[in-house]
Amino acid sequence: MAKNKTVYICQNCGANSPKWIGKCYSCNQWNTFIEEKISSEKIKRTYTIKSSKHPVQIKNVSLNKDERIDISCSELNRVLGGGLVYGSLVLIGGEPGIGKSTLLLQVALNSSLKVLYVSGEESAKQIRIRADRIGIKNENCFILTETSLENVFTEIEANNPELLIIDSIQAIYTDKIESSPGSISQIRECTSELLKFSKETNIPVFIIGHINKDGNIAGPKVLEHIVDTVLQFEGDSNYMYRILRATKNRFGSASELGIYEMQGNGLRQVSNPSELFLSKHSKDFSGSAVAATIEGIRPFMIEVQSLVSSAAYGTPQRSATGFDIRRMNMLLAVLEKRAGFKLSSKDVFLNIAGGIKVHDPAIDLSVICAVLSSDQDIALANNICFSGEVGLSGEIRAINRIEQRISEAEKLGFNKIFISKSNNKNLKMKNYNIELKLVEKVEEVFIDIFG
Repeated sequence: MAKNKTVYICQNCGANSPKWIGKCYSCNQWNTFIEEKISSEKIKRTYTIKSSKHPVQIKNVSLNKDERIDISCSELNRVLGGGLVYGSLVLIGGEPGIGKSTLLLQVALNSSLKVLYVSGEESAKQIRIRADRIGIKNENCFILTETSLENVFTEIEANNPELLIIDSIQAIYTDKIESSPGSISQIRECTSELLKFSKETNIPVFIIGHINKDGNIAGPKVLEHIVDTVLQFEGDSNYMYRILRATKNRFGSASELGIYEMQGNGLRQVSNPSELFLSKHSKDFSGSAVAATIEGIRPFMIEVQSLVSSAAYGTPQRSATGFDIRRMNMLLAVLEKRAGFKLSSKDVFLNIAGGIKVHDPAIDLSVICAVLSSDQDIALANNICFSGEVGLSGEIRAINRIEQRISEAEKLGFNKIFISKSNNKNLKMKNYNIELKLVEKVEEVFIDIFG
């Protein structure tokens, strides 16, 4: 008779210990070790391989003409790299209530595929209520409320779906592992079985995953290595927009961005993100500048807001929302050293309108212009925008894909855009309806704007 061994496994990072300890030696989290039983018996796989595999020359590997599936959601198609790949395993994570289930239910209801939606957290009636709100278009969408992986595979063999959705992986368990659902062992084993199922049957699988308090996917780190694509569904409770961001993608770029707006009838795709991130006020206010940025392959305009005031408590405060605070401090040091503006004794607050987080260095120029606009209390014209990286010596450095940024600014009605003079070398001169202001130093920008 096989013996069972008891170990304690950290539910945050997967580290194990022969006895219970309060603080994990790997991730330094407290009270994360849970007792789990490990059987010495060989685990029988839930999904069995039906055919043997042999080595094949890479040039003889056959490809389908339709390598990707159009899932009738342009934003999700873009983030996935052009569509859903056959036999892929996609993990979507996000905070509770952000809209993960709504997003995948919309995919199921709007798709032309035969979809099996497996829910381990909601009843069929709850899902039907949400489906009525979204609108049922796909009659071949089947709902299964089940938490046993063995029963799920039984229903899959009976229904032969073309797309499988699991909501969520933390609620699914297999009888082969003697631990509770959501534990490290259960998540790892269930995900491995789903991966093998998708590769053997060529059926794509979406799985929803919870996140921990640090914002990472809950469960073992190996979970993100197993799946083909990891998507993060982000948002702010104070805003109605949602951002779908790829952090790993074996079949496309990992820097793509999909934007949605949460409405009463589901998630609306936002084809023009600038409409969310640009203020529509009739008067000009100081401390506001518009930047042309790019996320993935998508250019859009964002508004950078700044507030500069005298330090009331002696020590000046520095605060940035949606922008790297260390980079803001660097830009303030450049203004102090290279341009002669005395900001060391003033509070500086920076905000990216709309709550979006931006990592594009091309918004440096708009940041310093917004700071100086607030410091001098002079409003910038609402028909100019900026796109350039600022170096430590105060030079405006060239940025990539400048033509797309210029075209986006022109399309949205801006009359002038400030760009680096170095971009003139790679810029294909066209008959733009927008004035291109080529600058080399930050001083040139200030003289042109503030006189």
